[in-house]
Amino acid sequence: MGDYTRFRIVRRAVGAGVISGVIAVAGLSAPSPAAAANPVTPGNFTGFGFDQCDAPSQSAMERWRKHSKYAAVGIYISGKSRGCRKQTHLSPSWVRHQQARGWRLLPITLGRQASCNPTYPRYSDDPRISSNPTKRYASAKRQGISEANATVKAARHYGIRAGSTMFYDLEGFDIDNKRCRESAMWFVSAWNYRIKKLGYRPALYSSAASGIKAMYDVLRAHPRGFTYPADGWIADWDGRANTSTKFLPGWVWDNHRRAKQYRGPHKETHGGVTIEVDSNYIDLGRGSRSARAMTHCGGVPVSFTGYPALAPKSSSYTPSPVYVKALKCMLSERGSFRGTVDGTYGPELVKAVNAWQRSHGLQVRKTWTMPAWKTLWAANSRPLLKRGATGERVRDLQRALNATSAPERAKVTGVLDQNTHVALVAYQKRLGRTAHGMATEVTWYDLAHGR
Repeated sequence: MGDYTRFRIVRRAVGAGVISGVIAVAGLSAPSPAAAANPVTPGNFTGFGFDQCDAPSQSAMERWRKHSKYAAVGIYISGKSRGCRKQTHLSPSWVRHQQARGWRLLPITLGRQASCNPTYPRYSDDPRISSNPTKRYASAKRQGISEANATVKAARHYGIRAGSTMFYDLEGFDIDNKRCRESAMWFVSAWNYRIKKLGYRPALYSSAASGIKAMYDVLRAHPRGFTYPADGWIADWDGRANTSTKFLPGWVWDNHRRAKQYRGPHKETHGGVTIEVDSNYIDLGRGSRSARAMTHCGGVPVSFTGYPALAPKSSSYTPSPVYVKALKCMLSERGSFRGTVDGTYGPELVKAVNAWQRSHGLQVRKTWTMPAWKTLWAANSRPLLKRGATGERVRDLQRALNATSAPERAKVTGVLDQNTHVALVAYQKRLGRTAHGMATEVTWYDLAHGR
């Protein structure tokens, strides 16, 4: 872990004069009932996400859920400077439905922008951040607090649960302009402070070379009373799907506190639906992590880096008791073996092996083959799995991918990580399938047929 203490949320007030009267100004409503049912977002996740100006329709989201690598989506919930003020589809029910379908949401506010940004104001009623330096940029701080109130009001309206991460979108600006830079940073500081005070997690999205660089410079100067964003979403279009950037040292926003927009606006088509998006790699919360693996047959090991063929003992061959015991255990759990779970490959196991082979379209013989191992691991439910997925079905996938003579191996972690992605892509390529690195219905079908 890097120097976390140097990039922390500072709990000191941003100034009594700025805070006074906040409650009266806020106009905040209580959280909607839906918020209690929705999970904190994005939660613990490492994987791919996209963002788009206007939240896509429900049908588009469902097609992309099934056919794209993305599992997270950035949505513009607040801010008068949004390019898509009128969110055609975004609603409390839209949020509830996406989260129920497994989408991780990245709520974005695109409000006041830096005073020297030539693109803004975008409309007649979206003023920029005040660059007045009086009382340490008190005007900018007040604006930041007001913007945070609006963010949380929108979050509550949409049913986005407290504890979720809110991202402020500070578009690129001239960081050599001192008043412009400092007012923008104090605005963000106040926004961070207020967001946290209202029970959410503050984060900053900005260009690596402008807003992110400016925030890092503030970090190094460490001014009194500054509240830093808990997470950073870095726009660095280097085409590399990771969270690294040459503009920041590795310890800044380390330990699962970064996202990176690695590709700017472009069109992608998935499931017949084309959307213009930005592509992001996300590593937030505690990152994707799986719960402790299930115990099988009282503690029999079943996860290996390879699954060899097995057969009854002969004068020249003795099957490995470790793998035989694992086979008996899994056949027992699937209701196909009722004997003692030990390391002996005897007649009782041969009978169970033959029954399994017949029921799964495999050649009936005494030998248990690597293709048969695949069918065994694909015998449970077959959910759609993509980068960042976790759980027992991911472990089944990893075990099935290891039942092959190919060099690629998936470490059985319960997380669909880079290692598993590589092994899955290699498997899909060998079969002539689309090598997208997702476990789809087609993938599970192939595994279930021992391919």
